[in-house]
Amino acid sequence: MVFLQLLYVFFKIGLLGFGGGYAMLSLIQFEVVDHFNWMTITEFSDMLAISQMTPGPVSINTATYVGYSVAGVPGAIVATVSLCLPSVFLMYLVIRFLFKNKDNRYVQYIMSGLRPVLGGLILAAALMLMNKENFSDFGWGEHNLSVIIFVVSFVALHFFKVNPMWLIAGSALLGVLFM
Repeated sequence: MVFLQLLYVFFKIGLLGFGGGYAMLSLIQFEVVDHFNWMTITEFSDMLAISQMTPGPVSINTATYVGYSVAGVPGAIVATVSLCLPSVFLMYLVIRFLFKNKDNRYVQYIMSGLRPVLGGLILAAALMLMNKENFSDFGWGEHNLSVIIFVVSFVALHFFKVNPMWLIAGSALLGVLFM
């Protein structure tokens, strides 16, 4: 019975939880703490802190943690898959529609309008990261290692197609050695 409840709760959250992982947290809290009483508010807060510290989207980490605490590894699998299923299903439908209608001029107009917006969103996110916290050693009289890492990473990735994992590992090593 608990598996059906986990499936129902997290499928519903995945289907109705617009706005990303943090927007889903109030829905998750309502279901987990208030409705099904699977956790206390203190346990939920602790679980949320752990979910934010671990890699991956906070909503998926939260679903996995809740599922595990309620029904062990099978519960974690049910909760995580249930949360992701609506997105997978909707993306499947959208992709099927786009491939079926890729030659339709209206679909082409829509896609040609979306491409620059997506580029703008990515550029805006990149510009928001160009701040004093990420470039803490920038300025006259500073060693500017963060700027050097940024420029070298950009050139290596863009022009030489270096694997990003090597860039991440190399920049982490440089940060440990020189920062």
